[in-house]
Amino acid sequence: MINESTTVKLHEMKLKAMVDEFERQLLDQDCLELSFEERLAMMVDCEYSRRASNRLERNIKSASFPIGGACIEDIDYQADRKLDKGLIQRLASCAYIGDRKNIIVLGATGAGKTYLSNALGMSACRQSFSVKYVRLHDMLSELLIAREEGYYSKLIKQYRKVNLLILDEWLLFELNNDEVKILLDIIEYRTLSNSTMFCSQFDTPGWHEKIGDQILADSICDRIIHSSYVIKIEGKDSMRKKKSK
Repeated sequence: MINESTTVKLHEMKLKAMVDEFERQLLDQDCLELSFEERLAMMVDCEYSRRASNRLERNIKSASFPIGGACIEDIDYQADRKLDKGLIQRLASCAYIGDRKNIIVLGATGAGKTYLSNALGMSACRQSFSVKYVRLHDMLSELLIAREEGYYSKLIKQYRKVNLLILDEWLLFELNNDEVKILLDIIEYRTLSNSTMFCSQFDTPGWHEKIGDQILADSICDRIIHSSYVIKIEGKDSMRKKKSK
């Protein structure tokens, strides 16, 4: 009766993993010989592990990675790509997020920018940081619609506050005035509080032309470039082409 009452209370407190471990221990004679402290520690460990696993699943799902299986361990370091393995492994520790630094990933179409960004994003998820992957054009289109329909403030808050925002196809298209102002709003806020990853085909000197307005371009680029680690992916052959072979 006492065990049943305890189980009910654990369920009410949403401690399901502790319930499962408690019930397992009742059927395991070896566990019954352990001290109270040892059995309690085993139950707490089970609950902690289950919650950590659930939190990771939620983080990965909300990140919306297009390459869900991307991971640091599988990055291709072929010589022609000229990737700095030491830098990438340091970034995988996610210390840059705590330091509010950014990452710029440069490379031609098919170079593997998206995979690398998703692998670093996955590392951040594993360390309990919130992550959001989005193509720049999609984000700006979504925010413009939100402004027309009255939920702009709520949506832009999500883009401002996520620990790591991954902006793919960065400045692939030229921006209009409204898009530039929205972008400045997000970048200005995030510079002081969170980290952003920019994946682009264009090296930083070409960013001003894509943004258009010289003053706003200076404001945006100045906030990004001087606080960013830069990863440049070389290589003539597309990674997609290599994989297809």
